[in-house]
Amino acid sequence: MPNLKNQQEVKNLAGKFKTMNGMILTEYHGLTVDEISELRSKLRPLNSEYAVVKNTLSEIALKEAGIETSDYFTGPTALVIQNGDIVSPAKVVMEFAKSHAKLKVKAGFMEGKFVDASTIEQLSTLPSKEVLIAKMLGSMNAPITGFVNVLAANIRGLVTVLEAIGKKQANA
Repeated sequence: MPNLKNQQEVKNLAGKFKTMNGMILTEYHGLTVDEISELRSKLRPLNSEYAVVKNTLSEIALKEAGIETSDYFTGPTALVIQNGDIVSPAKVVMEFAKSHAKLKVKAGFMEGKFVDASTIEQLSTLPSKEVLIAKMLGSMNAPITGFVNVLAANIRGLVTVLEAIGKKQANA
């Protein structure tokens, strides 16, 4: 019979897994408590949570959430559970892994399936959601700006001709 604490943790995890947008699985073996706290503080503003959870409890919670488990849950595993944009925490985790060699990205979970660490690394190189939206709006605005410039060119040409006529009449 599983103890009450584990049952409650599985229930909480299953709820988080049902509402998450993505997840990154990391190996944290060898990181100090201060280093883990530093990573958590960097992820917190991104609406992410860094949780160290027993693999068996994670697998049970995934099954309860209707997610098929994978073979990535071996050894010490910590989860970055993301409730918003998945790119931002991937950038933070990969940057943290560069400066802390003991943190290794094992895999990720997004769009209903597990992906390998190289996919998370590629994801971390993408621009943030805000930058992509700004680029899209800029490209949508470019044709309108060009159209306005074409219309303004006719008016500028007319003004230039009228000024030239005015100067010619003033000199005559």
